[in-house]
Amino acid sequence: MTEALRLLTQMNPWLALAIAGLLEVGWASGFKFVGPQRPGISLLVGIAMLASFGFLWLATQKLPIGTAYGVWTGIGAVGAATVGILAYGEPATAIRLVCIVLIVAGIVGLKLFSGATV
Repeated sequence: MTEALRLLTQMNPWLALAIAGLLEVGWASGFKFVGPQRPGISLLVGIAMLASFGFLWLATQKLPIGTAYGVWTGIGAVGAATVGILAYGEPATAIRLVCIVLIVAGIVGLKLFSGATV
């Protein structure tokens, strides 16, 4: 177990942040199926949530907190909106798509101008 933790703490913080964001998309999208009648799915959503926070924590050990949190929430927002459109039939209006593009631009900007040297 110690070796696994050592490897995780040496992970590239941007990779950890990307994994955290993708896990956030999973648990946020999974909320539609959570409930006492679906304990297995509820457990998976909870595990994805904890893992997402864990990888976010790893990223914040080497990246500025504002950058890490902004990128994490941005990945989650864009991912959840995309899942909503593709899987749940939510509207894909032009203004919603423009807003998604603006969030992606913000994520890229935070990455490019984070001042992080890793």
